Amino acid sequence: MVSGEVSRGPATRPGGDHGPTARLVPGHGIALPGGSPDGAIVDRTAAVTGRKPGPFAPRQLARLDEALTMASRETGIDFSVYVGALDEPTRAHAERLHAGLGDKAANGVLLAVSPGQRVLHIVTGEQSVKRLPDRAAALAALSMRASFTLGDLVGGIVNGLRMLSDQSGRSERHPGAAPH
Repeated sequence: MVSGEVSRGPATRPGGDHGPTARLVPGHGIALPGGSPDGAIVDRTAAVTGRKPGPFAPRQLARLDEALTMASRETGIDFSVYVGALDEPTRAHAERLHAGLGDKAANGVLLAVSPGQRVLHIVTGEQSVKRLPDRAAALAALSMRASFTLGDLVGGIVNGLRMLSDQSGRSERHPGAAPH
């Protein structure tokens, strides 16, 4: 079973770097450590160029990207996902990754998943925490852990994003937005 923790409120950036293996990919929201020389997402060209492929197949990456895009578009919250090892203490590392979103951190939500360590953290920003209650994040974490236990990493992340998106409501910019 993957342990989970919901990190609430503003993420602070303790001194120091989070290491060379973690990289948030602007415009994609998915970070996969060690997948390519620069740590970015590996695409289908990995086999052709001799790069080491990442942990996800192109179809799985497309599914994750679609879930991230839909969750962000529907809610106006900047959702991101990090999959990989987290330095100890893992919560502090997840908060540093969230802070690494820069200007998007305040209205951002980061799902930090470390399958090898059996750890899941959901980190919210100063603005996004107002729309995503602790209970909603905890329920999403529970659902994701159940999928992870069954070996469905991608499905767990996708369902977690859907649950978080549903619970945070629609963006005021989105037509037919529900009140928050």
